[in-house]
Amino acid sequence: MSAWVLPDHIADVLPSEARHIEELRRQLLDTARGYGYELVMPPLLEHLESLLSGTGEALDLQTFKLVDQLSGRSMGLRADTTPQVARIDAHLLNREGVARLCYCGPVLHTRPDRPHATREPLQFGAEIYGHAGLEADTEVLLLALDCLHASGLKDGVIVDLADARIVRALFAGVPVDAAMLARVHAALVAKDASELHALTRNFPASSRDGLRALVQLYGDAAVLDEAAKALKGTPAVSAALAGLKQLAASLGADPARQISFDLADLRGYAYYSGMRFGIYVPGAADALVRGGRYDEVGAVFGRNRPAVGFSLDVRELVGVLPARPLRAAIRAPWSDAAGLRDAIAGLRRAGEIVVCALPGHGSEIDEFHCDRELVEHAGQWQVRAI
Repeated sequence: MSAWVLPDHIADVLPSEARHIEELRRQLLDTARGYGYELVMPPLLEHLESLLSGTGEALDLQTFKLVDQLSGRSMGLRADTTPQVARIDAHLLNREGVARLCYCGPVLHTRPDRPHATREPLQFGAEIYGHAGLEADTEVLLLALDCLHASGLKDGVIVDLADARIVRALFAGVPVDAAMLARVHAALVAKDASELHALTRNFPASSRDGLRALVQLYGDAAVLDEAAKALKGTPAVSAALAGLKQLAASLGADPARQISFDLADLRGYAYYSGMRFGIYVPGAADALVRGGRYDEVGAVFGRNRPAVGFSLDVRELVGVLPARPLRAAIRAPWSDAAGLRDAIAGLRRAGEIVVCALPGHGSEIDEFHCDRELVEHAGQWQVRAI
């Protein structure tokens, strides 16, 4: 095997794609800043107990681990940035009011989370700490949609909504061990009605009937009314359904966007404490954006504050967008002619890209489209179209 072969699901990013990724990163951060979100930059490497504390324990199998040569302590390379941001909110900022924070940086996974995925996503995210109301849920969802809009994704967007409190309410008072809980969750996710029927045969009637009904509760807004009838009598479920209905209404009507519901969707069940969402776009095999409410995320750090947010992989986002055209540039000669360097410097200060053609390489094709050139005319350097 060649020494230059990279590990599986790890890849270099070449110029055109790298430029696209970087431009998107800036657009996403600027969009979040427009909402008042402050940028934070957590370290890629942390002590393992910090990375995997509390809700971070679900990331254990996805986290690369190593030993710090300075302290001898176990360390990990982050597989998700949210636990780090929760630590920053709890210990470094320690604000009493609302904190709006965003980030964008690489995370590392021991295994790809789906076929053909990278193990080195570039994770962008935005989170609100300190507000438990539906207003924060709505703002996060609107920001996520605006981020996709800013990137060029405007049509065919599907927002899928659910709420972790529904399944938790149906399990309340049901004595099941972790293995049985996992099997029921798997049956719900797969919408395997026969398996769910067998697993819940000894459950209390209200829990059994409610869990079985969830398998069919997916689709448009009519699902919420069906759920209210099928799951009646549970205050927590009623509150969750009312919140989903209000959240959907707050998004408003948009012919380019579809809103759906899947009340049996349990992805991130152990992580989310309330509403959760996935945003699907044409060309993506799975949800491009995932987010929701995770109020317990900061408890292990000593501050159990309300929290809601979302994240996406910028590299995956680039994969569903059309390639961007080459950047327009000005070609200049490589020369010591009087005034040339000053002319080039002035153009660059004005925001232009000026590529100096090295001797013998004037016609080579590269990342930039030189549609103009810098030429000398009557003792003055001028830009003219090619």
